Amino acid sequence: MTTIIAAIVGLVFGLGLLVSGMADPHKVLGFLDLAGAWDPSLALVMGGAIAVGLPGFALARQRQRSLLGEPMQLPTSKTVDAPLVVGSVLFGMGWGLAGYCPGPALVGITAGMESAAIFSAAMLAGMVLYGLWQARQGTKTIK
Repeated sequence: MTTIIAAIVGLVFGLGLLVSGMADPHKVLGFLDLAGAWDPSLALVMGGAIAVGLPGFALARQRQRSLLGEPMQLPTSKTVDAPLVVGSVLFGMGWGLAGYCPGPALVGITAGMESAAIFSAAMLAGMVLYGLWQARQGTKTIK
């Protein structure tokens, strides 16, 4: 049952990304172009996501288990360290250059967008390289 509900939630999330325009890299790049032809429409999408997410996370923090009985796995660290900052900068650069972040890229692949497949392949290559680098450094990997 958990897998079925996860699939339904993923489908609804993907449809939301398509309907809102978040899976369209041109729309995203227009939103990020503050000095040019700025398209503020995605600000409403992000505002709506925050409005739904804040109370959802507040409720989730009060629970030990999800509504389906699975253990809650929320982030616990409040530390802003170099890996977080570097990762955030790289994420932002990728989003600004390509107009994709991971969720919309996966939706774009299912919609047949070649640019989403190229972005996802590059993202996966970066993840593999980071994992290899961490293994070489002897640091633990993120699970």
